[in-house]
Amino acid sequence: MSKVKAEYIWMDGHEPTQKLRSKTKVIDGPINSIDDLPLWGFDGSSTNQAEGNDSDCMLDPVCKVPDPIRGGDDILVMCEVMNPDGSVHSSNTRAHLRSVAEKFSNEEAWFGIEQEYTLFEGRNPLGWPEGGYPAPQGPFYCGVGADEVFGREIVEEHLQLCMDAGLEVSGINAEVMPGQWEYQIGPLGPLDAADQMWISRWLLYRISEEYGVSATLHPKPVKGDWNGAGAHTNFSTKSMREKGGIDVINEACEKLSKNHDEHIIVYGAHNEERLTGLHETCSIKEFRYGVSDRGASIRIPMQTANDGYGYLEDRRPSANMDPYRVCSILIETTCS
Repeated sequence: MSKVKAEYIWMDGHEPTQKLRSKTKVIDGPINSIDDLPLWGFDGSSTNQAEGNDSDCMLDPVCKVPDPIRGGDDILVMCEVMNPDGSVHSSNTRAHLRSVAEKFSNEEAWFGIEQEYTLFEGRNPLGWPEGGYPAPQGPFYCGVGADEVFGREIVEEHLQLCMDAGLEVSGINAEVMPGQWEYQIGPLGPLDAADQMWISRWLLYRISEEYGVSATLHPKPVKGDWNGAGAHTNFSTKSMREKGGIDVINEACEKLSKNHDEHIIVYGAHNEERLTGLHETCSIKEFRYGVSDRGASIRIPMQTANDGYGYLEDRRPSANMDPYRVCSILIETTCS
């Protein structure tokens, strides 16, 4: 019987932003479905998820994809964290999205998430002079050339790994600040979009190890006149995508305007450093929406406005947001 390496991945209890953890289980293959994977315990006292005198937590496999780094029959396994008695652990944000997705399944919500991140080498963003600054931002967005772009080999390898893992990755581009990049996951249903975003982040951190570089999702990695890092979340329901959907989108925006503060709470730590009203953001203290407006909280794409149906783009979530929480609250606010 062949042996399979299964990399169990989970979110820890770190605050204010949960981190990813993982460990490898060698099991008898083949693994044909998620149900073939066993529950697995771990030391929650080492991950801010339990006290030392009662430290066991449990990993419950919920999503598996091919492991594009190890190859062969090896797999990556996204897990929910459970208490020893099988109840949902307080750090498990996926469980709530599960119930929301089921409750509003008739809405057929789709998500496309744009993940921005910054590559760092030591204390400096990749490509930045030691203790100094590069030329002012402007030429770096979607740039080409060794004087404009830094870390492309990491980005290209990450893209290929996501594709080899079967993730619904839809593109990459260099971002406005040098050393900053973006990739997109989706469109997918809520659980798939969020699971794949967490797995793609794990792959990003893992491959960056090979280059001695770290990838950060901090929303304002460099203070001053530099763009922050967001996770713009494109969202639609079945009725938004049908003829006349623009009215549903406008209605959703009005609902979002009345729940702005509740959304900001779950849209990522340190987001106030990014949402200043500058650098293609709307101030965290206000809410507005508009067609083609990248300085708005919610942008309605030009194509959507022209067609009269489509999707909206929530530009408020920060790069370090938890997609389980963001998908949950977007569905709850707009579909209730």
